[in-house]
Amino acid sequence: MARRTLPILKQLSARSASDTHPLLGLRSRLDPNRSVTYMPRPGDGAPRAVTLIPGDGIGPLVTGAVERVMGAMHAPVYFERYEVHGNMKSVPPEVMESIRKNKVCLKGGIDYSGLPTRHENVDIVVIRENTEGEYAGLEHEVVPGVVESLKVITKFCSERIAKYAFEYAYLNNRKKVTAVHKANIMKLADGLFLESCREVATKYPSIKYNEIIVDNCCMQLVSRPEQFDVMVTPNLYGNLVANTAAGIAGGTGVMPGGTHH
Repeated sequence: MARRTLPILKQLSARSASDTHPLLGLRSRLDPNRSVTYMPRPGDGAPRAVTLIPGDGIGPLVTGAVERVMGAMHAPVYFERYEVHGNMKSVPPEVMESIRKNKVCLKGGIDYSGLPTRHENVDIVVIRENTEGEYAGLEHEVVPGVVESLKVITKFCSERIAKYAFEYAYLNNRKKVTAVHKANIMKLADGLFLESCREVATKYPSIKYNEIIVDNCCMQLVSRPEQFDVMVTPNLYGNLVANTAAGIAGGTGVMPGGTHH
């Protein structure tokens, strides 16, 4: 084995003396004036300041995760933390000064209550089931080129999220809960979700309950969003509906969110 390996090692040594990248021999294929790098260079290596605004709701959780990742990577950055919340009348001047100086800002979602938008009288809460449905990740390849993805809906999880939605509406003086579905096509899966919502709705007679198909829901959200109050959805639809609702108010960066277990 050693006799067979020796000629290979000599060949590699000869290449390393003449090629830009040892072992790979890239000079013939790359611009000789261009250096070969596989990660962005950090400039002079000095840590770079980044403005950090944790924000409201789920914002501190998300930005906190980014801080931990940067720390684990030993990334050449450090954070200038500022508290900015939706109940402030304006962004403090020192925050704007930090953003202008650093040119990079990591911002969590901020709850801007009363934010002016193109629509008036919009106050929507989207409550989304987030443990099952299409996002459960139950996928497999049946045969090469054919993938099957399973959508799982259970009565337990559907009732739980419906109860949460109605209880939220009751405690926060909300008037209506809308269930978003596609039961006209997925009659069993989304049908079970609707059945659960209807059963829970009977226990809250003071709160109006209605249902809407998800594609019509998206159209109604961008045309007449003021008609919605509390919306309860399965996993996938909630992702779409919540982002659509955020878009009509300025984007996900100005909308609060949270995960409750």
